[in-house]
Amino acid sequence: MKPAQVRELFERLQALNPHPVTELEHATPFELLIAVILSAQATDKSVNVATRKLFPVANTPERIIALGAEGLTSCVKTIGLYPGKVKNILATCRLLIERHGGAVPADREALEELPGVGRKTANVVLNSAFRLPTMPVDTHIFRVANRLGLAHGDTPRAVEDGLLRVIPAEYLLNAHHWLLLHGRYVCKARKPECPRCPLADLCAFEDKTLPPATALPLAKPGKPSPAARGSH
Repeated sequence: MKPAQVRELFERLQALNPHPVTELEHATPFELLIAVILSAQATDKSVNVATRKLFPVANTPERIIALGAEGLTSCVKTIGLYPGKVKNILATCRLLIERHGGAVPADREALEELPGVGRKTANVVLNSAFRLPTMPVDTHIFRVANRLGLAHGDTPRAVEDGLLRVIPAEYLLNAHHWLLLHGRYVCKARKPECPRCPLADLCAFEDKTLPPATALPLAKPGKPSPAARGSH
C-alpha cells in the first residue's frame, strides 16, 4: 500500500472514531494488566463479566494474593483456560510486589518477565495504560493488516514490525485500536462485511464479499446499464 493510501486509511478511521479505547473495562494499569492476562483466547465480553466480580473485591496485587487461588478462581472460572490464568496472575502479583513495589512497570522488558505476559500483552499495557505508541498484534490485527495490504507477515512480530514502519507517527498511538475494532466488527474472519466497509476501495483483499445481484441496478430494455454507460 502506498504512503498516501495508508494516510487516507487512518484519516478515515480517525474520522469515524476519534478517541478509540480498549473494550476491556479497567480503571488502573493493574486492572488492565489482569484483564489482558485473562483475555488470552477469550472474548473481551467474557473478561468484563469476570472482572466486574473480581475488581470490586480485589484490584491490587496484595488483595488478589489475599484472595488466594480458590477466591480468584471463584471470580474467573467462567473464562477459558482459567486454571493456568489463575496461577499466572498470582505469580505476577507476587513479582509486582517483590520487584516493583506493587506497581505495574512502564517497561517492556520488566512486563515480559511477568508470568502470563508476552509481547502482545506488554504492548497493550504500554499503549492503553501508559499511552505509548506500541502496536499489539492480535488475531484481528494480523488478519486486517494482511488483507488490506497494510503490512504482510507470517507471524505477529513480522506484522507488528511492518505496521510500525508504515503507519504515520501521528496515528500510531491509536492505530491498534482502530485496526482491532475494524477486524472485530467489519473485517470479520469468516465473512468480512465488505459492502459496508469504509476502506473497501483501499483494500487489496481479493476475496471481498459483494452485494447480491438483486441489489444492483437493472438496465431497461434497449438501454445500457449505468455501469456500462460509465465505462465509456
